[in-house]
Amino acid sequence: MKNVFHLAFKSLLNRRVSTGLTVLSIALSVMLLLGVERVRNGAKESFSQTISKTDLIVGARGGNLSLLLYSVFHMGNATNNISIETYKHFVEHPAIKWTIPISLGDSHRGFRVVATNKNYFDHYQYAGDKSLTMWEGRWNEGLFDVVIGSDVANTLHYKVGDPVVIAHGITSGPAIFEHTDSPFRVVGILERTTTPVDRGLYISLEAMEAIHIGWEGGAPKKNGTHEFTDEQLRPKQITAFFAAAHARTDALRLMREVNDYEDEPLLGIIPAVTLSELWQSLSYAEVSLQVIAFFVVSVSLLGMLISIYTTLNERRREISILRAIGGSRSLTIILFVSETVFLTVAGCGLGIVLLYSGLFTTQSLIQKYAGVFIPIQWLEKTDLIYLATILALGFVSGLLIGYKAHRNSLADGLMIRV
Repeated sequence: MKNVFHLAFKSLLNRRVSTGLTVLSIALSVMLLLGVERVRNGAKESFSQTISKTDLIVGARGGNLSLLLYSVFHMGNATNNISIETYKHFVEHPAIKWTIPISLGDSHRGFRVVATNKNYFDHYQYAGDKSLTMWEGRWNEGLFDVVIGSDVANTLHYKVGDPVVIAHGITSGPAIFEHTDSPFRVVGILERTTTPVDRGLYISLEAMEAIHIGWEGGAPKKNGTHEFTDEQLRPKQITAFFAAAHARTDALRLMREVNDYEDEPLLGIIPAVTLSELWQSLSYAEVSLQVIAFFVVSVSLLGMLISIYTTLNERRREISILRAIGGSRSLTIILFVSETVFLTVAGCGLGIVLLYSGLFTTQSLIQKYAGVFIPIQWLEKTDLIYLATILALGFVSGLLIGYKAHRNSLADGLMIRV
């Protein structure tokens, strides 16, 4: 048997170009299959770890997913705001432990501006029980102070003390209107969290009011001023707020109370429940990605099958000589099975090496440009099942080719055709 394996290896080595291309084809398909699984798990984990220890998110009435996306992930826009009186009503609710108000609507060079108060820094938690920490500087104290996330600092090369001019409205390109008369100054940079927090600029609610004083119908005021009264700076409305209950069992009761609030149409959602709804709505995309990856693997294995099968005619003499010196028909089958197993094992091995090499080199780039942190973990049970399936398909391919080869007659193989 050892000689058969040696013969199979020598045979593949003799056809090193086609063997190399076949191994590379299988390796790329294995890398794609396992890579899709990594991206899927990484995206899911990043989403689920974005916010924790928050029992309720409250905003204007609309869709559950819409509220979650614009309040937590800074995606999309709110349909309406909620009044500050309504917010204060729930701040003083005996069942609520703390709240974080947020006001959205402006941006800076493609990054969202979030107006909030110090509760955001004190109470916002992610990835279980991790709190926000300052990498450099401090939290806002002055009216035109701004704290920025790590991605904003790295992408725009900002540091503490740099000026920042906020654009009016949400825009990823050049802004039509900018609050040039009210420039901010960076006073702090948050430690990286690998969540949407990294892609935000955080100003005070009073600053959000100040930069919009005098704006009418979305147009800027003609003459700017830097003198504001307390009444002018008092927030009139916010976009949404996060809330934590003293007892987590009160979350459902609070959500019902929010949704039935008579003074203003509100919507309350439990983040964990809405995140589950989000992933259920994305399950079709997940399945589609997996199906595409499986098709790629199937095409690679089919390519291996065709590559070996097309060499059968060229190898008739080799097979006939093998049988003439005493080799049985089963030995012929084992020879081809050995070749296909060698190819699939080499392809899987190279694919794993390419996958981890790619992850090590592109992990930070994916996180920077896609906002998804893909953890580098060893192969999981699902990955091993995929690899075992590929090896099994390679084994079956070898059986099919070996069966075809062993049907060639000894006389046909030794006959010289002219």
